[in-house]
Amino acid sequence: MLYLFYMFEDVIIYSPVWLSAIIIPALAVIFFSPLLSQQYLDLFASVFSWIAMSSFFWFPVFLIYVFWKTWTLYIRSRYLYSLGWVLLEIKLPQEITKSPLAMETFLMHLYQTGKETTFIDRYLKGQLRAHFSLEIVSIEGQVKFFIYTQKGFRKLIEAGLYAQYHTIEIHEAPDYTKSFNFNPSENDLYVIDYKLKQADPYPIKTYIDYSLEKESVDEENKVDPINTIIEFMGSIGPNQQAWLQLIIRAHKKNRRKPGTWFDETDTWKDEAKAEIEKIRKEAIAKDDTSTKFPNPTKGQQERIAALERSISKYPFDVGVRSIYLGKKDFFNGANISGLRALLRAYSAPHLNEFSPTNWVDGFDYPWQDYNNIRQNKEKRDGLEAFKRRSFFYKPAIGKPVILNTEELASIFHLPGQVSQTPNLSRIPSKRSQAPSNLPI
Repeated sequence: MLYLFYMFEDVIIYSPVWLSAIIIPALAVIFFSPLLSQQYLDLFASVFSWIAMSSFFWFPVFLIYVFWKTWTLYIRSRYLYSLGWVLLEIKLPQEITKSPLAMETFLMHLYQTGKETTFIDRYLKGQLRAHFSLEIVSIEGQVKFFIYTQKGFRKLIEAGLYAQYHTIEIHEAPDYTKSFNFNPSENDLYVIDYKLKQADPYPIKTYIDYSLEKESVDEENKVDPINTIIEFMGSIGPNQQAWLQLIIRAHKKNRRKPGTWFDETDTWKDEAKAEIEKIRKEAIAKDDTSTKFPNPTKGQQERIAALERSISKYPFDVGVRSIYLGKKDFFNGANISGLRALLRAYSAPHLNEFSPTNWVDGFDYPWQDYNNIRQNKEKRDGLEAFKRRSFFYKPAIGKPVILNTEELASIFHLPGQVSQTPNLSRIPSKRSQAPSNLPI
């Protein structure tokens, strides 16, 4: 019955607000009725009478709407629960020479668009596109890499990772999120979602912009943006944790093509093409009345090239979320600033960059949140969203950004020797295959 709780949770929590919106006007009419003229009283009576008589039309529609919402929530929750989930920990060797291109190649395997092809699949069976969670976690400064996935995709993920990184180890791990339960008197937390400042087709600064696409680059000369994430994670002290989640699913065409009934068009690519056309129009000289031929500047050429490269790769809907939490006596407010700037190394101001959104802050006036009830609820909801890896469906629905495989691999990849953070978990020796000439 958990789905019913999700459906009515907000109504229950904020019921005083909704009740006051109904009760206060009714009490005002009753209290001030001796002061009102008969004309206004008749007007109020007519309005309520009209609402009651018209309920024959609008109440069935309301019931159908409630049933449909409840049914879709139930059938989807049941489907997700039936899949079975597993958390895989990726243990790094002492040395990784692969570039982030290896991770980009692996991520192509996670572009899964099936399961929700037809109306029956979506609304009778409750089937949904597969989603995964790519996670970088610090538990008291110990940095680890995880992938949260359906059990049915475990072999695909293991095979894909081992194909690119021969020396890693992959193990099923207990869910680290279950060790923390929010209690305002004992601990505290801070949650942040991230959005893109510009339109989704504009790319962030990727590993290619950092010249990391070639494995022959000397480790000492590499500048890997993931180091900023790992260094911050590694600085987390005792009785504290920091989590970063990239919840991903394949991006699909999601808009009906104009002039057709069933054909769909990709809004992401359409938006990119519109931006390219806009830049080209800007590149036409205002005094050029003859040829109307664009003459873009170097910056405009770079933006067009970046947009064209961006839409040439597999796109994912992505929910980017981070959280910092710990016991009250150890909770360090300075780490909140680090959390807000966690993805700043991927900023390309002339193209795109991340900015924090939906963070949990206090309210300005005490009457807005009596005894921190609303703030504690938001913190509890944020933690619950992390634990359930929920972003596209209930209990937590956010507004995803669209990132391609190159952008995802830039944020989530296995760092090479250039990352010297002492608390980055690495296995003591390389993983190797057994010799082929062993005696039977």
